[in-house]
Amino acid sequence: MGLWLVVALAAIGFGVMVGGVIMSRRASRSLIDERLGITEESDALSVVPGARQSPLGDALNRALASRGLGADLATQLARADLKITVGEFVAATVILIIVAGGVSYLLRRDIILTAGVCLVAFFAPRFYVRLLRSRRLKSFDNQLADTINLMVNGIRAGYSVLQAMEAVSREMGQPIAGEFERVVQEVQLGLTLEHALDNMLRRVPSPDLDMMITAINVQREVGGNLAEVLESISHTIRERVRIKGDIQALTAYGRGAGNMLSAIPIILSVVIYLINPEFIKLLFTHPCGWIMVGVAVLGIISGYLVIRKIVNIDV
Repeated sequence: MGLWLVVALAAIGFGVMVGGVIMSRRASRSLIDERLGITEESDALSVVPGARQSPLGDALNRALASRGLGADLATQLARADLKITVGEFVAATVILIIVAGGVSYLLRRDIILTAGVCLVAFFAPRFYVRLLRSRRLKSFDNQLADTINLMVNGIRAGYSVLQAMEAVSREMGQPIAGEFERVVQEVQLGLTLEHALDNMLRRVPSPDLDMMITAINVQREVGGNLAEVLESISHTIRERVRIKGDIQALTAYGRGAGNMLSAIPIILSVVIYLINPEFIKLLFTHPCGWIMVGVAVLGIISGYLVIRKIVNIDV
């Protein structure tokens, strides 16, 4: 029975993997066209006219994007700058769950351990996307002050706002260069500057960027010295980044202790389960064990949230 289960899981995983490869091969849209297909109403990827699509992949993307979870996932992928669609991400997650669960069952033949591995495989891709998104946003915020200074110098030299943004896309590094390059491309394709800037703010939800975009939009409507306003914003952003760095250094011990205290019970439980499974199985087979597990999980989550609330200081 166990062998047939592993064979069935392997066959399903292979089929999903082959389907994903076929969908990727048949999709002929360029990356820029695909990314520009993110609409304002729903962050799903729309179909570019005249581009040949994979029927299966297109139907899967439409089905996922029509739901709130799929639209939110498309937004997270765009913010993490991952060059995959929602359907490809879901297919990769399914493959990972099947492969990880099948290998775990083949090695240990333990249903509880296999269920735990499948649960980890389900959340691991989402955690990876969240990690990439956080790193990208932090890198963007660190570059924003220098970017605004470059725009100020360009505007004072006689550049328009769009020309200053084009200079930023050439002179600055990633990820900020790619975002400003996309704004320039969207304007060249017919979007208004306000719409293109709003799209960038949705991809990079940064309060500092929101302040810069607000200044640009107000200047375009009522006039004023944009260079002077942006220079003041740049100084504010630099001070905020400096203060954030000081706070991160002062709260590093608290954040590390919170992560360690939350991880130790889980790690010890896994290690004990691998050494003596019968000792831990009582927690999942007896009503008293269910209560103990529930209280332990509630305590870990509550302690982690309390510590994060203490060390997270808004600037």
